[in-house]
Parts: sequence; C-alpha cells; structure tokens
Amino acid sequence: MSRMIRGAAVLVTAVMALTACGGGGDGDPLSGGDGGGGSITIGGADFPESGLIGEIYAQALEAKKVKVERKFSIGSREVYYEQVKSGAIQVFPEYNGALLAHVDKENPAGTTQEVDAALKQKLPPELEILNPSQAENKDALVVTAATAEKYKLKSIEDVKPVAGELVVGGPPEFKTRQQGLLGLEKVYGLKFKEFKSLDTAGPITVSNLIKGQIQAADLFTTDAAIKKNNFVPLADPKNVFGAQNVVPLVYKAKVDETVRSALNGVSAKLTTAHLQEMNTEISEKKTDPETIAKNWLSQNGLA
Repeated sequence: MSRMIRGAAVLVTAVMALTACGGGGDGDPLSGGDGGGGSITIGGADFPESGLIGEIYAQALEAKKVKVERKFSIGSREVYYEQVKSGAIQVFPEYNGALLAHVDKENPAGTTQEVDAALKQKLPPELEILNPSQAENKDALVVTAATAEKYKLKSIEDVKPVAGELVVGGPPEFKTRQQGLLGLEKVYGLKFKEFKSLDTAGPITVSNLIKGQIQAADLFTTDAAIKKNNFVPLADPKNVFGAQNVVPLVYKAKVDETVRSALNGVSAKLTTAHLQEMNTEISEKKTDPETIAKNWLSQNGLA
C-alpha cells in the first residue's frame, strides 16, 4: 500500500467504521455539527501521525484562544472527507497528493505546486486547502548509508548504472504501480536484479534492508526507521513519487483569519525531519502526542 492510499482503507473498512459510530453519542468521532459555540472541530485519520498533526493544529489554535474540539482516529478518507465536506469537521490534516487522488484519480500532477493548483480547481466550493508545509510523508526509494557510499548514490538517477546488481523490496503492489517499479523503469530506466515482496514499509522491510537481503526499499519519508538506522532516502527529481505535503484541509465558512493564520504558521515551520523525530518519540519512547505537540510548538515559537 503506497502513501497515496495509506490514509484510506478499503470500502469495507469505511462501512464498518460508519457502522461502529452508531447513533452519534458523546464518544462518536463523527458526532457533532459545526463544533458548537463557535468552536473549531479538528479531525484526524486512523494512524498515529495524523492524530499527532491534528494535536499540533489544536494546540496552535488554543494558543490563539480558539476553542477546539478534537475528533481523532476517525478512519479512512472515504469516511472523514464527507464529514469535512458537510462542515461537521472544520479542520483536517491532509496530504495533498492523496487528497487529489481522492477527488481526481486520473490527475497527473506531481510537484507540490501542480498538486495544490489542481486541488484548488477540483475541491468543492465549500472546501479549501491552506498553505502546504515542507513536511511530506511519501514513498521513497531508500538505501543504507553503506550502499549509498559504495555506489555514490544521492538520487534515483544515480541508481541506473547499478540497478542490475540490486534487489529491491517493498509491498506486493509496489511491483505493479506507477508510483513503484513501473514508474522507476519508465522514468529512470531502472531494471533491478530482483523484486522481493515484503510488508508495507514495516519491520520486515527494515530488517531485510539492514541485513543486506535487499539493497533498496520502499519506505515512507517520515518513518522513524530512517533516522534510527541512518538510511538514505534517494532524491526523486523526476517526481515518480508525487508530492505528499502535509496541508490543512478546511471548511471555509467556519474558519476565520485567526484560524487560518495559526494553521499557516504551523505549515511554515513543519518539516519532514520534524515528523521523523516526532514519530520516533511516539514509536520508540512512547511519548504521548499531547506532550510532543506542546514541545514542538514551543520550540518553534508557536505557543
């Protein structure tokens, strides 16, 4: 499963999530309308990074004296997108490329500027994206530091002369996707020695890369394993892996300039390296997201 669909589950999961929400009681992550009493309702998807970014947004708004309600761990994009569109949730941490794929599956936009321009054309009039951050959680072709040094690899372009010596690993679908081996061969001319089907940027893939059972892997750019193991994500100048910038998706009628300014302030500071560090705090040190968000906002002059 690539980063393009990481935030979205299969339809069965979406239906189950809706069913589980029941009648919309106080504990229902989809309950509530406009946040009530002028408050802003911030959502989050069903993976830790989304909730972390949502918590950063929430505390940034609270620092501006905005009343906030949190509704995290909602589920897949099929579930939460409609909630934002209806105004039940007013702010949601999104990834611009994945959001574009949801609203316009055939759009070829690749760069941040292209993706954001396409979103501004394709989103319904009640929705808007604010400023994108530098932070991206996207697929990347990753090698160990030793492999990067041995073959002088900095960019995917550098892999072409040696691809025939390398085994690449990733989830099964990586073999047949444009944002995978098909795109790497078509755009960069890469023909690897072998593809090894593993898990989705998980411990099996990481273990194989560390042990040299594969020499390149499909990982996600904010994964804590990259920093922990000193892996090297190779640059992708031709954008096989399209932009996946973290960006606030908002329900326009319910966000004022105070909210916009606070959220854009977060985007101006948030980087991929920051997300790597914070994801490490969650996964390795088991620090709670509230503390991580508070510390990050303080360190960046936003609280």
